[in-house]
Amino acid sequence: MKSVNEKEKKLNLALTKLKNLNLKNPDIKKNIENLSNQKNQLEIEKKDLEDKYKSLENDYNDLSKKLDEFRNQEKIEQKKQMEFSEKIDELNQETDTLLDEIDKWQT
Repeated sequence: MKSVNEKEKKLNLALTKLKNLNLKNPDIKKNIENLSNQKNQLEIEKKDLEDKYKSLENDYNDLSKKLDEFRNQEKIEQKKQMEFSEKIDELNQETDTLLDEIDKWQT
């Protein structure tokens, strides 16, 4: 119970101080204006940073997609290269077989 009474006294004291606060004081008014200006500036900076973040995020997503496309293209190219190599090997084998056949016919 004692702590409730103490809290009530502190709240009443704070309310009294707030009621007696002279907002017409030029220093307080100037400080409030400065704080308001700083708040507005911070909000503008926050908005700019959020816009830049979104732009960077979009750039990142675009670059990630392009990288995936390049990787897929590289895989396709590697596959084509392998197929080409296999075809060359087959042609070489056929050529060897044909040369062997020619040799047989010549002897």
